[in-house]
Amino acid sequence: MANRRDEIKLTPEEQDALLAEERIVVCTTIGPRGWPHSMPLWFVVRDGDIWAWTFAKSQKVKNLERDPRCTLLVEAGVEYGELRGIQIEAEAELIRDPERVFDFAVELTVRYAEGIDSIEGDAAAGLRAQVPKRVAIHFHPVRTATWDHRKLGGTY
Repeated sequence: MANRRDEIKLTPEEQDALLAEERIVVCTTIGPRGWPHSMPLWFVVRDGDIWAWTFAKSQKVKNLERDPRCTLLVEAGVEYGELRGIQIEAEAELIRDPERVFDFAVELTVRYAEGIDSIEGDAAAGLRAQVPKRVAIHFHPVRTATWDHRKLGGTY
């Protein structure tokens, strides 16, 4: 008998599709008291890795400065039989170089803004003004687990 967990894994193409469709990744870091600290982030996939940005003074950045290990979760579906997702154990790299942060901010903005494919003029100036207060985060995957309960065919 085949392992049910193996039967419900997402293929690499299905993983790419899920990450392209979903808009939020939950990033869990280790907080200052040792408790998990989970926060939602907008993200972009670059060369197969998840990237995000946030305020440099945020708790999640302080946590990642102390310990770069984190877990990322992207999940879709409402009912049990619809659930599909990706959980990634990762090492976070904090990017502080202003040009790299700006380039990422442009890419992120284009992904989440309706109907635009570039950032120029006042919009670019607005992003540049945010760069000194922000970091980009490159999440380097260490271990990935995936699931697609739709593949269970209604039997659990």
